[in-house]
Amino acid sequence: MRQRAGLLAGTLAALLLAGLMVAGNAQAAAGCRVAYTVPAQWQGGFTADVQVTNLGDAVNGWSLAWTFPAGQRVTQAWNVTTTAAGDQVTAKNLSYNAAIATNGTVSFGFNGSWTGSNPVPTSFTLNGVACTGGVSTPTPTGTTAPPSPTLSPSPTVSPTTSPSPSPGGDPMAAVAAMQPGWNLGNTLDAIPDETAWGNPLTTQALLRQVRSQGYRSIRLPVTWTDHTGPAPTYTIDPVWLARVRQVVDWSLAEGFYVMINLHHDSWQWLNGYPGDRTTVMNRYTALWTQIATTFRDHSAKLVFENINEPQFNGTADDAQGDEVLRELHLAFVRLIRQSGGGNATRLLVLPTLHTSGEQARMDALNTTISQLRDPNIAATIHFYGYWPFSVNIAGGTRYDSNVEQDLVGTFERARASFVARGIPVIIGEWALLSYDYTRPGIIERGELLKFFEAVGYHARTRNLTTMLWDAGSFLNRTTLQWRDQGIYDLMKANLTTRSATASSDQVYLPRSGTITAKSLTLNLNGTSLQGLRQGGTNLVAGTDYTVSGSTLTLTASALTRLAGNRAAGVNATIEARFSQGVPWQISIISYDPPTQSAASGTTASFAIPTQFRGDQLATMEAKYADGSGAGPANWTSYKEFWTHFQPDYTANTILLKPEFFAEVNDGQVTLTFHFWSGTQKTYRITKSGSTVTGSPA
Repeated sequence: MRQRAGLLAGTLAALLLAGLMVAGNAQAAAGCRVAYTVPAQWQGGFTADVQVTNLGDAVNGWSLAWTFPAGQRVTQAWNVTTTAAGDQVTAKNLSYNAAIATNGTVSFGFNGSWTGSNPVPTSFTLNGVACTGGVSTPTPTGTTAPPSPTLSPSPTVSPTTSPSPSPGGDPMAAVAAMQPGWNLGNTLDAIPDETAWGNPLTTQALLRQVRSQGYRSIRLPVTWTDHTGPAPTYTIDPVWLARVRQVVDWSLAEGFYVMINLHHDSWQWLNGYPGDRTTVMNRYTALWTQIATTFRDHSAKLVFENINEPQFNGTADDAQGDEVLRELHLAFVRLIRQSGGGNATRLLVLPTLHTSGEQARMDALNTTISQLRDPNIAATIHFYGYWPFSVNIAGGTRYDSNVEQDLVGTFERARASFVARGIPVIIGEWALLSYDYTRPGIIERGELLKFFEAVGYHARTRNLTTMLWDAGSFLNRTTLQWRDQGIYDLMKANLTTRSATASSDQVYLPRSGTITAKSLTLNLNGTSLQGLRQGGTNLVAGTDYTVSGSTLTLTASALTRLAGNRAAGVNATIEARFSQGVPWQISIISYDPPTQSAASGTTASFAIPTQFRGDQLATMEAKYADGSGAGPANWTSYKEFWTHFQPDYTANTILLKPEFFAEVNDGQVTLTFHFWSGTQKTYRITKSGSTVTGSPA
């Protein structure tokens, strides 16, 4: 949709038709049309959008020059570099938008300053040749522009000043009221339809259950690609739009704040924006125009997020990606505000590039938000933790200082970059990338609990609202029960307090021989230990366990009793109870060191016979004879759990995946299997083409 005219006193446009020839590009025949629009103007400042259409031969490298008629100045530009000599300005292309095909269009924008008046420039030159034509105001087809005072920018919000109220009050308070949030993942965003990725149709009963569990906001990711018609209207399938509206209405009826977006559209077609701005922008505005119209009069508790995890093809680096994203953000906010009704002040959520928590990405979004000067804006990032831990690669099996520093650093950057400046922050998705009930063992449960506890605490103390990504791994959508009640209990407790954890939630004991005392380090997190319990029986301090500072020691006699007949696996579970928060469960496990035997197979199917004998696999290393990493991600010897190798405790095997062998050279590779008991087993395989043999070292 074109930008609407007449919304502000300063909105004007110049449509200038070029001359016939241009110097440069080997004296190619040239011509251009320039549309110069002022969509926003305020006392002393304005925003300008410029579109240049090439009517002559293709150009590769361009500059557009003009003279401001009333002393205006460019203060900040995007998608171009600008230089000025007095009133004369030259805007030059960047590397990714240098080429303009015949009839192709390139666009850029800038913020400027003015005093007295802000008239439109009367002439432009493209590559040094004058473009001449009359000045007119373009009239959009099929739209009228209602007055929209919200388009007139508000004063900049300082860290100590609350923004102007949103329909539901202060946006900071509204986002705080959204805590905690939950994602209806892999559902309305699934491709091509709601049940395609294994989840059942969403019901009111599901939404009611989620609300009853204390969740106050729900993010409804929506992928629109397979539900829209062709250009130029990109009409949304009315059946699909009605289904989205139904789920939105059900959610609002349950009392949720609701957030909807363009989801996988981000990588299906929006990522092509740098190379085809006109087509992609037309589609983007067409979709958001229809969505905005549909929900214009909905409750202020409905929130719009323009793009999920924005990413772009054809940009040289993330800095260029930031500039491209800014263009889409500006178009989105203008479009929604101009659509009127409740949209004039609806809370809008803008992501960083890739929804990254890097400082440079947050700085870029801050620049955009400052430029918008709109009080009803929130920022969003996603957080899936320190990558080696989140997927279990490179030895990232434990919640260690690397994981902690990554978490604290990201959340503190969000606080300092946005919250401290009066801009609310929504962690729109969070979890661990490889946590999935269908792929058990990638993230050890106790280590996962430590991560979840820390996320809750560090988000709460920095006033960040979190929205759990749940594609079916947490809440069973058939039974409407939590798949792991303990994880939910921890997350719920973390809304108001901290919970204690420990160095491990496992104590391994030998299946034969003498059992000795075992110690764990408590992470008290401001709590105090109240005691240990097995079922309904309290363990006896001094006899069954001792505490010295943060060291908890289970005595040999207690462990012997808890181990019972010492069958392989978990023999007992005890709980450490603290002065606040949820108890910490400790599994008492009996095991024998695992054993392995020789095997043969192919790169498509190779399994190592493994008797686990009560133990559990933590990770696997793969090295060539010279000690270098073998297989994928050869910057580390530790491979990715489940993607490259997978234990099968029922079949008593460890599978080496085709993805692993796809990047293994012919010859011998030494594998080292690390188990949670501390046991390590060495195994050697030899690959020759598609044939693989192996035996214990």
